Amino acid sequence: MTVDALSTTTTLNLGPARALSCRECGHEIPLAPEFACPECFGPLEVAYDFAGVTRERIEAGPKSIWRYASLLPVPTNVTEHPNTEPGLTRLVRAERLGKELGIKKLWVKDDTGNPTHSFKDRVVAVALAAARELGFTVLACPSTGNLANAVAAAAARAGWRSVVLVPSSLEKAKIQMTAVYGGTLIAVNGTYDDVNRLATELAAEEEDWAFVNVNVRPYYAEGSKTLGYEVAEQLGWRLPEQIVVPVASGSQLTKVDKAFGELGKLGLVEPTAYRMFGAQATGCSPVSTAYAEGHDVVRPVRPDTIARSLAIGNPADGPYVLDSVRRTGGAVADVSDDEVVDAIRLLARTEGIFAETAGGVTVATARKLVETGKLDPDAETVLLITGDGLKTLDAVADHVGPTATVDISTAAVREALKQS
Repeated sequence: MTVDALSTTTTLNLGPARALSCRECGHEIPLAPEFACPECFGPLEVAYDFAGVTRERIEAGPKSIWRYASLLPVPTNVTEHPNTEPGLTRLVRAERLGKELGIKKLWVKDDTGNPTHSFKDRVVAVALAAARELGFTVLACPSTGNLANAVAAAAARAGWRSVVLVPSSLEKAKIQMTAVYGGTLIAVNGTYDDVNRLATELAAEEEDWAFVNVNVRPYYAEGSKTLGYEVAEQLGWRLPEQIVVPVASGSQLTKVDKAFGELGKLGLVEPTAYRMFGAQATGCSPVSTAYAEGHDVVRPVRPDTIARSLAIGNPADGPYVLDSVRRTGGAVADVSDDEVVDAIRLLARTEGIFAETAGGVTVATARKLVETGKLDPDAETVLLITGDGLKTLDAVADHVGPTATVDISTAAVREALKQS
């Protein structure tokens, strides 16, 4: 499929999407399965002509991300096709966690409630809808785990074939959660960055394969905007003052930022100031390092962290994360694996939410940002928890267990209670 062929022979139904625009030079091309600018090779993103978007229209929509279909690059009849219907996950007022972190008004956006228990269901649903319209028949991806789960499930629901590539070192639970959907799952002896390069080569060869985060990446990435839309709607159509977002490729943070901007421009919220904060694990912190050193370029690293869902050593959107946090007055910070585990347990103990390692990174980074004076403890703050802890049990396996093991007697139980 080529841009010229699509622009001359096909009329695409992708809702308000009107073109793909280069994030570097601004050059526009017709909507197509392309991700790099033909003029400067910069990344492409979706440009829109929004019309008729109101709070009332959104609130009357489905209880899923499709309530925001008029803000996404998806067909107008998107709900007529089988999909996993992600989104509209809960926003939790986290008072006990807030006291522990020293944040007076804290919210947790708990995206563990999605169909495959991570935010990736959002981006994959949008990618699938666009891929169907673009004429693809196979859904594929390179993944650090959560995306693999989401692609395999979405393809199964849609009746499509799926092809998923993952690092062979991936957590066993995530491999099993992908394989159960019956698609093709290939483990590669290498890092995620190695797997991603392999997927890019395959995307150029397999014309019918929609690699959600490669050749249809501009559409896929827009799914993350729904997190920003939901946070604003659940806060009563207003923007939070601060939001902390885990950073892997960096796309999620930049798209939440984009969502907040769109809501303000469309008059759906008062366009108040907000600050974007990025969270990384120290064992894979190229964006945090670039921020701390005042660089605009992100130097790739080789990941070494338990937070495997964030282990992207060469993040495609790294420079744009730096732009977002600096423009909004935020920051990017990183935390150790030990801090990640402590934060997973803290969130579970205070709010009853069991997060995967990426969630531990977010909570631990928020604590660090407060301690270093970068996060305002008096400002309303939202933390994005993007995946379920059942996916990364290995991270806490050596740190949690029975309080005691006793014989079958009430006396033994009472003695154990005294010791606890």
